[in-house]
Amino acid sequence: MAEEIKKEEIEVPEKFQKLVSEIEKMSVLDLADLVKVLEKKFGVSASAPVMAVAAPAAGAAPEAEEKTSFNVQLTSVGDKKIEVIKIVRDATGKGLKEAKDLVDAAAAAPQIVKENAKKEEAEDLKKKFEAAGAKIELK
Repeated sequence: MAEEIKKEEIEVPEKFQKLVSEIEKMSVLDLADLVKVLEKKFGVSASAPVMAVAAPAAGAAPEAEEKTSFNVQLTSVGDKKIEVIKIVRDATGKGLKEAKDLVDAAAAAPQIVKENAKKEEAEDLKKKFEAAGAKIELK
């Protein structure tokens, strides 16, 4: 990777030529010390802007996702297995065998029936499954 960087020609403006040539002569440890000195001198942090941008984006995305879309997870089948299979087929568009396999697998561990369903669709599916005796979680 270091070779790729060396091959790439970067045009340095003339006003920075002397500064860049001085920096090129420095060791990595000296550069790290220089960064610390500049951070203290100017009261800035090289990593602060990255953290400030990443934190709100990470905090906002899950909230928006939770409000607009849900994963419909089948946790328990109940007594009316055939009804549950029919609902799975309608919800997913899968064939009979795939729907049956999903319902059978839900007996052992929770299975995702539909991912990123809109809130209204997820609530509708939950009502249908519960009417058939199955237990659903919206995540």
